[in-house]
Amino acid sequence: MTPPNNQRNVDARLVAANTKFGFNLFHTLTKQQPNQNIFISPTSVALALSMTYNGVSGATKQEMTKVLEFTGMTPQEINAANQALQNSLQKVDPNVQVLIANSLWAKQGFSLKPEFLQINQEYYKANLSELDFMNPQAISIINNWVSQKTQGKIDQIVEEISPAQVLFLINAIYFKGNWQTPFDKSQTANKTFSLSDGSSKQHPMMSQTAIYGYYETDKFEAVSLPYGKEGSVSMYIFLPRLNSNLETFLQELTAENWNKWMQEFREINCIIEIPRFTMEYKVELKSTLIALGMAGIFEISKADFSPMTDDNVAVASVKHKTFVEVNEEGTEAAAVTSIELFRSLPFLMNVNRPFFCAIQDDTTGTILFMGTIVDPK
Repeated sequence: MTPPNNQRNVDARLVAANTKFGFNLFHTLTKQQPNQNIFISPTSVALALSMTYNGVSGATKQEMTKVLEFTGMTPQEINAANQALQNSLQKVDPNVQVLIANSLWAKQGFSLKPEFLQINQEYYKANLSELDFMNPQAISIINNWVSQKTQGKIDQIVEEISPAQVLFLINAIYFKGNWQTPFDKSQTANKTFSLSDGSSKQHPMMSQTAIYGYYETDKFEAVSLPYGKEGSVSMYIFLPRLNSNLETFLQELTAENWNKWMQEFREINCIIEIPRFTMEYKVELKSTLIALGMAGIFEISKADFSPMTDDNVAVASVKHKTFVEVNEEGTEAAAVTSIELFRSLPFLMNVNRPFFCAIQDDTTGTILFMGTIVDPK
């Protein structure tokens, strides 16, 4: 089982905040995308948003504080805790590889305040690169960084750069861990996997008999599959009972229950069968974060990024991509979160096609004239 946080010098308040935020984010996504494969990295999203958090103030900061569950922690405590967390995660086990990288990509000529840059450099090792966003190579440069930091598992997060975009804050996480007890490939066989709609399919199932952490209730059974030499990182699989289903289980999946369940696993001799699988997942998190209460950062008239820049900016999108492969040797996974900021530009309305117009006395509301112009002769 994982060592207590204090043994790794990680602030337990940040871990608790990330756990709550992670489950809130996941639950909102499952409601927005019911009965679909979903695979996210709450740590990647939280780190990208934490970098952004250093650049907000006022009501924008209050919203982010609430959604990220940062209440009760100062910005300095949050940054120091994130620094310790990143250092700790990258040293979990000699046989488990965890790589975390952060970066800032700014449009040439866009001015960022020195303190914002210094904080993100010191605590997140996020170096600033200035790019000519109008150069077609700019997209490739950013995506090449993403590909490099995820060992080629995610090769694109930026698809286009609009004239209004001025900054990308990007986090990348790569994970590779071999099972403490690898599965025997000769035991893998096509077996029945039942789907949510009642149908079934044949799928490669890996089989193993070993000592694992196990926990069961009348609603589900769960197993802990450790990685590496020390077993301090594990995959937890929760299987709803036959008389229940995943939707019912998810209603019980809270940070409080999770912490309680983690104390209940006991090592027993288990026979387990799990599917071998590979999947890629991508999602735009803007609507999800708005649903959680973080709406201000997306509205140019409300967003307060004064600690970051003197320009009037807001977040255009929060893109998240993941990759995961689970096989007989272990698990390889990667995640990228890109927070894209845009600057307010003069609005262009080009009236170059048929249109309607009206002349109104705004005091009384009397419409004096109205008409359609299809050919301005």
